[in-house]
Amino acid sequence: MTDDTGGKRARHQIYTLLVEVGRKTGDGLPKGATGAALMVYASGVNEAEAVNETVVTLRRADMAPLDVTSYGTAEEREAEGHDIAEDERALMARALDDNAVVVAQVTPFYD
Repeated sequence: MTDDTGGKRARHQIYTLLVEVGRKTGDGLPKGATGAALMVYASGVNEAEAVNETVVTLRRADMAPLDVTSYGTAEEREAEGHDIAEDERALMARALDDNAVVVAQVTPFYD
């Protein structure tokens, strides 16, 4: 791939991230929840960019990211023995096609 200037463009990949969020006014989490875990598929030319874009996107959505754990790309996950279901692959493809951050699952935390 090349960009408009003729230089090489880095290939975007999808990273699987687990993001822990705290509470913030307007975050949309259920009443009584103390925070949540979000399973996210994020596009980036590298892991750092995917994490950064995810944090920025969540902050814009009035969420309070506290911690991000990366599980790597689909290839890295498969090399570690993870099974990746077709519905998960479809969400990854959507994130790549849209160059986006896709929240696949939200698990609220309660005391």
